Amino acid sequence: MGRVTPTDRRTVLLATAGLALTAGCGTTGTTGTTGAVAHPVRAAASPPPSSAPLPAQLAHGPRDRPRLALTFHGGGDPATARALLTEAERHGARVTVLAVGTWLDAHPGLARRVLDGGHELGNHTLRHLDINAMPEAEARQEIAGCAERLRRLTGSAGNWFRPSRATRASPLVERLAREAGYPHVLSYDVDSLDFTSPGAAAVARTVLGEVREGSVVSLHFGYDDTVAALPAVLEELDRRGLSAVTTTELFS
Repeated sequence: MGRVTPTDRRTVLLATAGLALTAGCGTTGTTGTTGAVAHPVRAAASPPPSSAPLPAQLAHGPRDRPRLALTFHGGGDPATARALLTEAERHGARVTVLAVGTWLDAHPGLARRVLDGGHELGNHTLRHLDINAMPEAEARQEIAGCAERLRRLTGSAGNWFRPSRATRASPLVERLAREAGYPHVLSYDVDSLDFTSPGAAAVARTVLGEVREGSVVSLHFGYDDTVAALPAVLEELDRRGLSAVTTTELFS
């Protein structure tokens, strides 16, 4: 992936401006550090009780409130993670980072960076392998291993678990997550497809064409296209009156 240039940024903004003329809130889709804000590290709060019980696997939040969740798979180059967090904060957005345990091992300071920016951390397995295909003992360790690293670095295992290499958890993985302290598996209803490196304009077009109230958007650290697309995405969300909040806030 190449370096993001001013031309890339102009391309995304122009593409997004054209989309804004034709798209409102789109239809549901398918399946120490630079820029840190000085806040004390804190453990994630438990999701507040809801008037109606939430399903075991969640793909989106309430559709009657003007907010959504931008969720990032935590892996890859830490420089892109810092750039994306800084850009989110510049727009007053809060995001959810589903961290891979081995990524936290390699970059432990990023756990503090996420929480210091007002964002939240969750569990995206220890090694980011196909957890649904694993035998029970191995799948349990994938969940528990990441949870242990989150507790060691932040004091909390976080509120959310997302399976690796899968949009939804198998019944076995769903049960193991619940036993590990995650009552809900977090899926998504908007897939940015940024991991395919389609270009920044395509990432912005996909997200903005599908996002709506209550959406949970799947994005990734580690990709320059995502870094280049995020400013245009956040500007258009602001224009539509949609606030990017943490997943816990979305479901509160």
